[in-house]
Amino acid sequence: MPGYGRADSEWDLLVAAGREFLVERAKLGKLTSYTELNVTLAGRTGCRAFNFARADERAAMGRLLGLIVERDQEIAPSDPPLMLSALVNYLSANDAGPGFYQLAKELQLLPMSASKDEKFAFWIKQVKRLYQRYGADPAMT
Repeated sequence: MPGYGRADSEWDLLVAAGREFLVERAKLGKLTSYTELNVTLAGRTGCRAFNFARADERAAMGRLLGLIVERDQEIAPSDPPLMLSALVNYLSANDAGPGFYQLAKELQLLPMSASKDEKFAFWIKQVKRLYQRYGADPAMT
C-alpha cells in the first residue's frame, strides 16, 4: 500500500469505506465530489481527512481512488472494467478529474492520444454502466 503518512491499516479502511460509499452513490444514480467523499471517509472511518490544499494530499486521494478501482475489480470483475472513481468529480465541474483519465489510459481503457471529446464520452459511458450495474433507477439518472 502507498504511504502518504498513513498506515496500511488506514488505507485498508479508506479503500473499503470509499468503495462502499461509491457503490451507494451508484445505486442512487448520483455522482459525488472529492469534498463529499473526503468528508464521508473521515466520518465513516475516523481517519483524518485529506487536506486538498496540499499537493501530496491531493495525490493521496488520487491514489486512493485508484485502489478503490482495483478493489472493485477484485470483488466484482467486469469486462471491460468499470471504474467506480468515475462517480467522483470536481465541485462545480461536470467531469472527472485528470487522474481518472490517466488511470483509464494505464488500464488500456482509453487511448493515450484520446481527445477531450473521447475522454468525456468514455466518462459518460462509465457512469451509465455503473448506474446500470448497481441498479440505479433510470428515471433518477
